[in-house]
Amino acid sequence: MTEIPHAFPAILPFEGRHVLHLFYRLEQEVWHDLDPKERQQHLISLAGLVHEIRGLPDTQILPLSIVTPKADLGFMLITSDLQVADHCSKRLGAGLGAGVLTPVFSWLSMTERSEYTTTEDEYALSLVDGERLERGSFPFREKMNAFRDRMEKYLKDRLEPNLPSHAEWPVFCFYPMSKRRNPEQNWYAQDFETRKELMAGHARIGRTFTGRVRQLITGSTGLDDMEWGVSLFAKTSSEIKSIVYEMRFDEVSSRYAEFGEFFIGIQMEVSDLCKRLGL
Repeated sequence: MTEIPHAFPAILPFEGRHVLHLFYRLEQEVWHDLDPKERQQHLISLAGLVHEIRGLPDTQILPLSIVTPKADLGFMLITSDLQVADHCSKRLGAGLGAGVLTPVFSWLSMTERSEYTTTEDEYALSLVDGERLERGSFPFREKMNAFRDRMEKYLKDRLEPNLPSHAEWPVFCFYPMSKRRNPEQNWYAQDFETRKELMAGHARIGRTFTGRVRQLITGSTGLDDMEWGVSLFAKTSSEIKSIVYEMRFDEVSSRYAEFGEFFIGIQMEVSDLCKRLGL
């Protein structure tokens, strides 16, 4: 297993993973000025680098062909160690040789738990008040155990996600977002219970896309220019369009959300990505 040289101590979060989105423009003139043998060496080097990164502990990487002219290619990297994220980003930027890839956009965030998740006490109260189950009864215990199992899986999927394969979920979308702080639209001026109720409705819309869209919401407060990064994966661009469209009618989005730039890409292996780029 390949590891980053231990010149620097690991920088690990208390929980979760670091997430890095990197998007580049391919400088065709610089590339074609290279000797053909040198170009071939760089292609082999980039493929080897992605393979090497995939061998690092707690690290995943997705190569992406970006559809619009905002960028030509990109990478989504998840890793526990910030040193690894930094090391890999610099090597990826030079992966096709000096000056060949120009960074056009990047985003650093972290996987995180949601503060609006239903707690065990809240769920227990809903069983007593809503379903009229007696605390300690067999049906009560059975439902509480099922709830704990669901929440354990939910939290693991959110904090330590496995990125979807290019074969099953080829379409990729990324955008950053924040909550508004305008005088009449200040999300953070709302009390916690109001925010939690609004987010519950927002989540219900998202769940209607289960099996159609995979979502990964990561936190970037203090790490980048907005508060969250949203990564979506789907089998078709129509599903990406649909979920963003439906979400924008919800009050959480229509009244309180600010959106950054959108990037749409297609997952593919490095060899296919290089062919797509005409390298």
